[in-house]
Amino acid sequence: MTRHSEDLQAVPGMMASMSHSPADLDPANPLVAPSALPFGLPDFAAIDIAHLRPALEAGMAEQRAEWEAIATDDALPDVANTLEALERSGQLLTRASVLFRTLSSAVGGEEIDALEAEITPALTAHRDALWLDTRIFDRIESLVNAGPLLDLDGETERLLQEYRRNFVRAGVKLSPAETEELRALNGRLGDLQTEFRQRVVKGMSAAAVHVTEKERLAGLDEGTLAALAKAAADAGRSGGPEGAEAGWLISLRLPTQQPLLAQLEDAELRSELLSSSLNRGSGIDPETDTRGILLEIARVRAERARLLGYEHHAGYVAENSTAQQTSAINERMAMLAAPAARNAHAEAAELAAMLPEGAELSPADWSYYAERLRKERFEIDDAALRPYLELNRVLTDGVFWAAQQLYGLTMKERPDLRGYAEGVRVWEAREENGEALGLFVGDYFSRPGKRGGAWMNHLVDQSGLLGNQPVVVNNLNLTPPPEGEPALLTWDEVRTCFHEFGHALHGLFSDARYPTLSGTSVPRDFVEYPSQVNEMWMENPAVVGRFARHHSTGEPLPEELLRQVIEAAGYGEGFATCEYLGAAIIDQAWHQLAPEDVPSDPEEVTSFELAALARAGLDLDLVPPRYRSTYLNHSFGGGYDAGYYSYIWSEVLDADTVGWFTTEGQIAGDGGLNRMAGQRFRELLLSRGNTQDPLASFRELRGREPDTEPLLVRRGLTG
Repeated sequence: MTRHSEDLQAVPGMMASMSHSPADLDPANPLVAPSALPFGLPDFAAIDIAHLRPALEAGMAEQRAEWEAIATDDALPDVANTLEALERSGQLLTRASVLFRTLSSAVGGEEIDALEAEITPALTAHRDALWLDTRIFDRIESLVNAGPLLDLDGETERLLQEYRRNFVRAGVKLSPAETEELRALNGRLGDLQTEFRQRVVKGMSAAAVHVTEKERLAGLDEGTLAALAKAAADAGRSGGPEGAEAGWLISLRLPTQQPLLAQLEDAELRSELLSSSLNRGSGIDPETDTRGILLEIARVRAERARLLGYEHHAGYVAENSTAQQTSAINERMAMLAAPAARNAHAEAAELAAMLPEGAELSPADWSYYAERLRKERFEIDDAALRPYLELNRVLTDGVFWAAQQLYGLTMKERPDLRGYAEGVRVWEAREENGEALGLFVGDYFSRPGKRGGAWMNHLVDQSGLLGNQPVVVNNLNLTPPPEGEPALLTWDEVRTCFHEFGHALHGLFSDARYPTLSGTSVPRDFVEYPSQVNEMWMENPAVVGRFARHHSTGEPLPEELLRQVIEAAGYGEGFATCEYLGAAIIDQAWHQLAPEDVPSDPEEVTSFELAALARAGLDLDLVPPRYRSTYLNHSFGGGYDAGYYSYIWSEVLDADTVGWFTTEGQIAGDGGLNRMAGQRFRELLLSRGNTQDPLASFRELRGREPDTEPLLVRRGLTG
């Protein structure tokens, strides 16, 4: 969930190649001026991909001129002519780049992919142009050295220190020769990450499983079958039976485990589906092979870290996180790995006992038999649950209603405002007193070219300095239902809706003066904390009683079924923790290497992974990691490199805070679902962004340091 200003990573030598400046940008280009739509929402109806390149190039030229004016200002540095001038700079580029990133991640396609590959070097060089400018750094240093004489308020002092740290971490103190080497490394890295991201998206499409015999899909309901038939037809597949000429296409989600593994009765098809998922990027399809790319990414990152004075890339990343040191990260994961593996072994034994005599449990069987066990032990049937989990009701009567109870927030859909693709919806968020707060954009369904997973991003960052109110986006990858049919969710997909809206609240409630410090601009291993807390409300009786209703009859989810769902929530934590830790350990292993220790042969990628998992005691054949290196887009696509551990790190704060809501924060047994608790959480956490040390905000809420015990209890890792 990295802010857009931190995503502009790429290569050198930009200015000579730029063909546009602000002066010659076509006045008809809709990006030339701020959008006239409410809250600055981009005018997607007027914008075409062809508008992006000239706007990006002109935006870079404009911001370079603004930086030059700061660097050459004869006046003594002060907050207005240095810090605020930096914060005000680049508004044309911001408008163009947020739109560019949104379209590249959520829409994709050959045209936007080609533009991304071509423009990335210029964007990287542009970023370097600021952070390697010693003249601007000297102005920052002079403000730092002035210290108390400036009498800065806390937020401005925080901004000053953040700028100084970012300049130093970017390499501003390197020699001229080292600076040129750094520019080359940054440029190469930008290209590689772009290529990795694009190959991962293409790899999901290439690995989709096409089924032409309906009997192989036993276990799937008619709604799911219709959606798979539509996917096959949309993809232009052929070779299906009469009446379903395109057959059925099982599209892949980004993680290793695929949702339909829990339902498919055909063991061979389950094995084919999991194998297709696991082998993405492994060279089976040369066009989407990511192995050589990820090895070079790991090597370039290691070389850059050494050049900047760090032992390895993971150490460079950790310094800018709440963890601060890789030793702390390694210790946390080691603490969790052994009990998680123990629990996974126990779960595997239970599942194996359910198999026919003589049969052996395979990784492709795990989800299927875990679902059977859940039905048997907790009397839960996901197929029976789905009709009660309709997307619109989940959003309106669940996600949004909980936010209203906690924060007084109201959400009104704005059908007059257009999104960037078909099916994208826009809501206006208002305070309890009716005051306009910002816009929320929901993009819930998968489409060809859209990257997998779920994420939040900003179209407009909140800023008091710039007078901007936030426009935030949630992206999911739900399977689109057939025309006219409701979108029915799994319990996990409901959780994802609440999770991503937690990120949205972090952006919507931001109350920062400076855009650099607003919203989700917090350390990577803190940013997941508010979103994880927001998941708790999906199981609050008052909330679930509203959204969990049958889509056709309106009947509420039977209380007994709800009780069983909540009781079952803790089942399978051994598997879940192990698959997550597996990916986090792989991420750390690649990024704790010295340059010379990175393998050179793509065939070594798998053996490297297995060795890393074995050292951690997580080389479990039955529990493949949540992501293998070849499709670990969080890491090799950029954004969460050496930072995938962040989810479990943030969960310590999350579990501790859930304890606060359900004890000190609750009123008359409401589990904390009240305005008093919500307002305190909003004021101390959600509104502050990075205007102060985020852990200080947590300590204000809890009155102490974080406690790991609630997390261990939640994941069944005690004893």
